[in-house]
Amino acid sequence: MATLNVTDASFSADVLESDTPVLVDFWADWCGPCKMIAPALEEISEELAGKVKIVKMDIMENTDTPSQIGVQSIPLMVLYKNGEPVAQKLGAAPKSQLKAWLESEL
Repeated sequence: MATLNVTDASFSADVLESDTPVLVDFWADWCGPCKMIAPALEEISEELAGKVKIVKMDIMENTDTPSQIGVQSIPLMVLYKNGEPVAQKLGAAPKSQLKAWLESEL
């Protein structure tokens, strides 16, 4: 399953009401590190299909949710389980580190 884009309008349904854990990648088009990790997140999404859903939220196009959550730096990845944030990782990292972190939190 490829990563999906979520918006302020779809955040509740796509993330908070999901039966599956959801990793939200808060990013922006001007963010170099965000672009660096995007391919890794796509691959991890395929490799962990069924265990976790990976979604992306552009903080420039969707300002309500990031401000409510308190996003101050990007890339910020927040893992949600049962509608609650349970873990977060700030900054870019190699795919192996991202996947290991995510698997340890699932």
